[in-house]
Amino acid sequence: MISHIRQGIVVAGGQGEENGLTQLSYPRGVVVDQLGTVYVADARNDRIMRWPKGATHGSVIVGENGEGEQSSQLDWPIGLSFDRQGNLYVVDYGYHRVQKFNIVSNAEELFSLDLNAM
Repeated sequence: MISHIRQGIVVAGGQGEENGLTQLSYPRGVVVDQLGTVYVADARNDRIMRWPKGATHGSVIVGENGEGEQSSQLDWPIGLSFDRQGNLYVVDYGYHRVQKFNIVSNAEELFSLDLNAM
């Protein structure tokens, strides 16, 4: 049983619902790496944002080209995860696929997945 709940602190977004580097619109997924860097699936803005620990604004690491079908684009990302090699996997709900991004080398690969079959 939790006896004391402390107040939360904003670690990403919190500056209104828009597409600025301090803002999110319909955040749908979050993952934190071993360094404390926060990654957020920013669904309505069709992008993945990264906030290093203690940062006051984020950076776009996937989706800076807006919504679309290209391998560097997303349409309503709703989830994300890393594998042991540091590759980022993004659930791209709008295009019924999961994309794999090597965010260290900025290379990307596309893996299709039928989300309706799950």
